[in-house]
Amino acid sequence: MTTSTLDRAVSPTPGVGTKGNLLAGTGQLVRLALRRDRIVLPLWVLVIGVMAAAGAGAYETLYPTQAERAALTATMGSNPSLTLLYGPAFDLSTAGGFTAWRYGTLLPLFLALACIFTVTRHTRQEEDTGRQELLSSTVVGRYAPLTAAVITAGIGALATGLLMVVTLAGAGLPAAGSVAFGLGTALVGLVFVGVATIAVQLGEYSRTANGIASAVLGATFLFRAVGDSATDISWLSWLSPIGWGTQVRAYADERWWVLVLLAGAALLLGTIGYRLLPRRDVGLSLIPARPGPAEASPGLNSVLALSWRLHRGALIGWLIGFAVMGALYGSLTAGIGDLLGDSAQAEQMIQRMGGSESIERAFIAATAGITAMIASLYAVQATLRMRAEEVGIRVEPLLATRVSRLGWAASHLTFVLLGTALIQTTAGLFMGLLHGLRVNDVGEQLPSVLGASVAQLPAIWVVAGAAVVIFGFLPKAATTAWAVAALFLLISMFGPAVGASQAVLNVSPFQHVPKLPSADFTATPLVWLTVVALALLGAGLARFRTRDIG
Repeated sequence: MTTSTLDRAVSPTPGVGTKGNLLAGTGQLVRLALRRDRIVLPLWVLVIGVMAAAGAGAYETLYPTQAERAALTATMGSNPSLTLLYGPAFDLSTAGGFTAWRYGTLLPLFLALACIFTVTRHTRQEEDTGRQELLSSTVVGRYAPLTAAVITAGIGALATGLLMVVTLAGAGLPAAGSVAFGLGTALVGLVFVGVATIAVQLGEYSRTANGIASAVLGATFLFRAVGDSATDISWLSWLSPIGWGTQVRAYADERWWVLVLLAGAALLLGTIGYRLLPRRDVGLSLIPARPGPAEASPGLNSVLALSWRLHRGALIGWLIGFAVMGALYGSLTAGIGDLLGDSAQAEQMIQRMGGSESIERAFIAATAGITAMIASLYAVQATLRMRAEEVGIRVEPLLATRVSRLGWAASHLTFVLLGTALIQTTAGLFMGLLHGLRVNDVGEQLPSVLGASVAQLPAIWVVAGAAVVIFGFLPKAATTAWAVAALFLLISMFGPAVGASQAVLNVSPFQHVPKLPSADFTATPLVWLTVVALALLGAGLARFRTRDIG
């Protein structure tokens, strides 16, 4: 079907292809998208929107004196590893400046990912499943689906920014800096809404579109990191929208004109995406997929091989990310004492998260827990791949053969469980290697750090088990697995900083893992976590075995 034919098919009046009709049905599609995202969208708005304010509240406790704040400022300015991870520190003498430095690159990164996935979900994924073709046969304009997706993602980005402004100002930070920080973060999200509008025109499948947009995001984060940490090529950070977000300089003589740069980039990228849309047909892409061979290769002769084909792209991406993250944390470990300076409160917070021996060992334990919590997000993503296959009506043809339900599910769970083990081990390996190189003791530090990382696996598998239970019992609400993972992450990451009670901290499985290498190894909690994970996996699979498919 040609583009002109499709435009006539979706026009309210047959044969009338006026420009106004190209947006017909946008309002209805927006309402549909908001209904479908009624759990996920408020969740990521809430988590990203309040995270900065939660960290700002701990600043006065961690660095109560001017001497400690001056030492913190001097340490941050001379630590290129921290600048690589968090960006430039413009003013750490105030709670606002510390918050802008600590969260000014990570929160826009998370928001950009959420915006990318939202646009892809309501455009390219709808074409993958064939639903878009059905909608296009009704009174739906050619540009309506993309517009609805952009509006939905834009609502999420702007709501996140507004929540940041309200919570930061409510925490006692200056209003002007709060507006600059919240608006800058929201505009970074909108820039990557524009990136996603282009990616969905280029890639023929949702995985491809997500990969293209995520690769652009990763490249811009890398430009920002290299430019901020190397003064001789600082211009590289100006090639990155995330770098522009930090250059707004919230709480440090704000540069309001940078916001105009972000808004202009978002508008330009979105315009390009809209210009590319009519150059392809529904279900196709500007970069056509390569035709497959007439016969399947020997590597696809089993359901396990098919699952590997479906999971390998995401798994490889996570492995690369965890290798980089482990290397960054490893490079920071040896200097963590200098970073904290004379702040006894900061040391107590690190030790509460990672044990009470030396500060370096406590930091290793804490970062092993952080990487494990992030790895649990991969576990949820890989588990929900089963639901995507089910909704895409790709499971029923397989089950019509000799493949059993449990065999099919087990093939996916193999990459959920072993995949999390692999990425967590990769983080520990690179962290231990970099730390060992810095202290000239790889032989002792590498196995110690690696053991701390591997010990977190039972807790990660508990999160995977919870996702399988939701997939088995509540398939239509499978995305609530993200809420479970987010709850555990918030409790473990921010609970110690805000002084949460032990009863609250115990809700997260990550709080029950021995804090190696700072604490002694005890097998009992790991055994119990493994038992809980197996029980959850068994319950979810038992329900999946008996419920209807789809």
